[in-house]
Amino acid sequence: MKKTDSSFLFERWPRFAYHHAGRVLIATLFIFIGLAMLYAFAGGAYGDRFTVPGAESQTLTDLLQERFPQRAGDSATVVVSAPAGIATVQSQMDNLATRLKTLPDVVDVSNPAETASDVSKDETIARITVQYDKQANDLPDSSPKALLDLRKELTQPGFQVEAGGSVASLAEREPPGGTELIGIIAAIIILLIAFGSLVAMGLPIFTALLGLSSGFFIIGVGARFVPMPSFTAQFAAMIGIGVGIDYALLIVNRFREAESLGMSNEDATVAAAGTAGRSVFFAGGTVVIALLGLWASGIESIGWVGTAGATLVAMTVAVALLVLPALLRYVGPLMDRWKLPFLHVSAAGTQSGFGYRLSRIVQARPVVCLLLSLGLMLVLAAPVLALRTGTSDAGNNPESFTSRRAYDLLTQGFGPGTNGPIIVGVIIDQAGDQKALDKVAGLPEELRKLPNVAQVSEPRLNADKSAAVVTVLPASAPQDQETVDLINSLRTDLRSDFSGTGARPLVGGSTALFIDVGNHVTARLPASPSILGAVIILSFLLLMAVFRSVLVPVKAALMNLLSIGASFGILVAIFQWGWFGGLLGVSREGPVESFLPMMLFAVLFGLSMDYEVFLVSRIREEYLISKDNTEAVARGLSATTRVITAAAAIMVCVFGAFGLSDQRVIKEFGIGLASAIFLDATVVRLILVPALMQLAGKWNWWMPAWLDRVVPKISFEGHAHELPAPVAGGSE
Repeated sequence: MKKTDSSFLFERWPRFAYHHAGRVLIATLFIFIGLAMLYAFAGGAYGDRFTVPGAESQTLTDLLQERFPQRAGDSATVVVSAPAGIATVQSQMDNLATRLKTLPDVVDVSNPAETASDVSKDETIARITVQYDKQANDLPDSSPKALLDLRKELTQPGFQVEAGGSVASLAEREPPGGTELIGIIAAIIILLIAFGSLVAMGLPIFTALLGLSSGFFIIGVGARFVPMPSFTAQFAAMIGIGVGIDYALLIVNRFREAESLGMSNEDATVAAAGTAGRSVFFAGGTVVIALLGLWASGIESIGWVGTAGATLVAMTVAVALLVLPALLRYVGPLMDRWKLPFLHVSAAGTQSGFGYRLSRIVQARPVVCLLLSLGLMLVLAAPVLALRTGTSDAGNNPESFTSRRAYDLLTQGFGPGTNGPIIVGVIIDQAGDQKALDKVAGLPEELRKLPNVAQVSEPRLNADKSAAVVTVLPASAPQDQETVDLINSLRTDLRSDFSGTGARPLVGGSTALFIDVGNHVTARLPASPSILGAVIILSFLLLMAVFRSVLVPVKAALMNLLSIGASFGILVAIFQWGWFGGLLGVSREGPVESFLPMMLFAVLFGLSMDYEVFLVSRIREEYLISKDNTEAVARGLSATTRVITAAAAIMVCVFGAFGLSDQRVIKEFGIGLASAIFLDATVVRLILVPALMQLAGKWNWWMPAWLDRVVPKISFEGHAHELPAPVAGGSE
C-alpha cells in the first residue's frame, strides 16, 4: 500500500501503536492507575458557589463575610406544620429545638416561641432557623444527613417536620451514577442493533469509559483548587459519555468498512485513523473550543464547568486516536465474532439502503423538502421569542423532596417571598458614624412603604457598627418578575437616599445574586468577540480550510443555529410554559436558568458540527472520486446514515436519561441537548442538508482562487483515495 500520508497522528502513530500494541496498552494502564491514585489522594468536592465579580450582590456577600463573621455560615429552615395549632405541640417543638442544637456544626437555633413572626397567623405553621458555622459546601456530608435523619425521626401524624435551605438541598443532591448508567445501557442496545456483534459493541463502550474515567480523575483533582458547581460532574459526564461512544463508534465503523473491502487488519486500522480519526480530531476540537468559549461569560464557575466538559471531550478524543489503534490490533480480527442472530449487518455498500433511497427522494424534490423541513424547525424555534431567564429554586423540586415541601409550607404560612429574602446591607465608612446610624435606624419604616414588600426586619449591626443588615421579604415569589422589579428599584432608590450620609447601601441575597448572574451573562452574550462570534468564526474557518468551500461552512453555521434555536424553543415550551411538564417530571413552571442559553449554545454548536463534519467529509470523499455532486451526496448519505443515526441515537438516549434527573438544571440540559441532537441528526442532516447541497450543485465546492491561496489546507480525506472502490449492494 502506498504511504501518501506522513502525518504523525493519522499515519505514523496508528502504525506504531499497532506494531507496539502491548507497550501502548501497558503505558495506558499505568497512566490510568496514576490518575486514579492522584484523584484518591487529592480529589476535591464540587460546590454551588457562583461568584460574579463586580456585581452588587457579590460585593455585599464579600463585605458581609468580612464584617459579619457570625453570618459566614449557611442556615437551614426547619418548618413545622401542626393542623391542631403550634401551641398544642409545644413539648414536641421544644424537643425538636433541643435536638437541633445537638446536630454537628450547628451554632445557633431560633425559638419561634420568642418571635411572633416565626409563627403563621393561623398558628398552624412555625419556622426555626438553624445556623451552621460553615458554608453548606464546606460541611461534611454527615451534617446535612443528620438534619434530614432528625426530620424523618420526629415527623409523626399531626406534627410534620420539613427542612429547607442550602444545607437541606445539599443532602438531597442527586448522586452521580444513576442517569449515566441508563445512558450507557441504552448505548449498548443501540450499538448491538447497529453492529449486530458483541465485540463491535463492546469496543466503543470500553474506549469511551476509559476516556471518561481518566477525564473524571483530572477534573476531580481540579475541583480541589477551583470552584466548580455541583452539577459539573453530571454536565461533564453527559457530554463525555455521548461524544466518547460516538467518536469510538465512528472509527470502529470505518475500520469494519475498510476490512470489508479487503484491507488487512493493519491497513484498515491506519485507514480508519486517517479518515474517521481526522473527523473525530477536528469535531472534538470544535467541541473543546466551544466549551472553553464559556469563559467569555465572565463568570468563573461557568468557565470552569466548560473547562471540565472540554477536559472530558479531549480525553475521549485522545483515547480514540492514541489507544484505539492498539486495541484494534487484538480486537480487530475478532470484530465480527459473537454475532447476534438477525442483527449482524455488513459494513460495505454506499449505493443501497435507507440512506441512499432517502437521498434520492430528497434530491428529486429538493425545494419541497427544504421548505417543509425549514418550516418545521422555525415553528419549533418560535417559543424562544418568549424566553425568560432566571433561576429555579426549591419550589421547582419534586414534591418527594423535603426542601420542596418546606418551600410550600413557608409559602402557605408566611407568603411566597419568605423563600427568597432580599438582603439590604449598609456599609458605614466611619464605624459608629451617628448620621449613618440614624439613617439605618429609619430604613425599615421607609422600606415598608414600598409596593410588593411583605415584611422588613429591624437592622442588625455588627460589633464595631461598621455594617448593618436588614432583611426584606417580598410579597411575590423569588421567580416572579415583581421580585426582580423590587430588587432593581431598591438598588436605584437606596443609592439616592443614602447619598451624602457616609454609608453605602447594597442589595443582595440569593435571588439578587442570580439576577446579577443573568444580567452579566445577557450583557456578555451579544458581543461578537465573545462566545457567539468566536465559536462561529473559528468553526467557519476550520470548515473552510477542510472542505475548500465557502458555502459549506455558511450552511453549517446556519443549520447549527437553527437546531439550537429549535431546542431553545422546546425548553421554553416545557419549562417556562409547562407543556408536557407532567410527562417529563417538571412539577412547576418557571424561567429558564440564566446561564443555560450560553452553555447550551456552546455545547450544541460543537456537537452539531460533529455531524456536519462526519456527513460532509464523507460526501467530499465521494465527490473527489466521482466528481458528480448528486451521486456524491447520495453515496455520502448512504454511507453515513447508519452510523450517524446510531451515534445520534446514543447521544439522544444519554442526554434524555439526564432529562430524568430530579435536579431542574440537569433536566434542562438533558432535554435541551437531546431535542437538539435528535432534530439535527434527522430533519437537518437527512433532509435539509441534502436538499441544500442538491440545489447548490457545484457551488458546494466553490472557493475564490485568492481565498484558496490564503486559507491553509487541512485534509479530512487522508486514506480515502486509497480505499478500494465501493461495491454495490450490501446494507448499511
